[in-house]
Amino acid sequence: MVTNQEHLIPEGQPREWKMSDLEDFGRIRLSCNFFMRDMLYSEVASRHGIMNVPDKPVRAVQVGTKLCNELLEPLHTVFGHVSIRSAFRSVAVNDCGNSKYRNLAATQRNYARHVWDKPDGKRKGATACIVIPWFVDYLERNPDQSWKAMAWWIHDHLNYCEMKFFSNRRFNYSAFNLRWSNRPTRCIEGPDKKPGEFPRAGEQSAPGRNRLKYPGFPKRDPLGEHYAEQSFMALTDRSLPRSEP
Repeated sequence: MVTNQEHLIPEGQPREWKMSDLEDFGRIRLSCNFFMRDMLYSEVASRHGIMNVPDKPVRAVQVGTKLCNELLEPLHTVFGHVSIRSAFRSVAVNDCGNSKYRNLAATQRNYARHVWDKPDGKRKGATACIVIPWFVDYLERNPDQSWKAMAWWIHDHLNYCEMKFFSNRRFNYSAFNLRWSNRPTRCIEGPDKKPGEFPRAGEQSAPGRNRLKYPGFPKRDPLGEHYAEQSFMALTDRSLPRSEP
């Protein structure tokens, strides 16, 4: 597990950082397979020339490290590459997206979610919108399955705070927001979720309890300090074509 990268954060006010400071901030390693640069890209920031950097970089690195080590790395261990669609957003970027395009939640609503460096009361947190390519292929091979298979797997295996799955008619990727928080509520949302279909918020499951709801998923090996790509290849080669009885 990668920890204690705060000492590498450039000094001074982030909005006054030089180009070399911005590069160094992007080089900060949040976990074995994820770097701060992975979390900073934003189409809104790129389109409107807004610096997508935190006002409080130490807090952003701290909660980002938790998100990556406790949620994204286990997903990477079992399923391979995890693609980041949208992660950290500055207040300015979120305000712009919310006001101009109405495709982002209100900024205060995103505190301790996409706006990593702003707490929501006593709650700290960080959210990333992700796509798992293994799961995209899984859905193509198993048209009877949906986003709910991944939601059930995560519910069984990870201590998440929130999951919210999205639908897109052109890209059937089952992209979803995954949130870490120091006060997890364990809420699940999706485009066709039915009342009572998932456990109540806060409820936990024993690992594998709902395994029949995600047939053909790789088995999760015990997580060590390092995350080997070959373990993922062995898992997928063995399990992807088959379904559990």
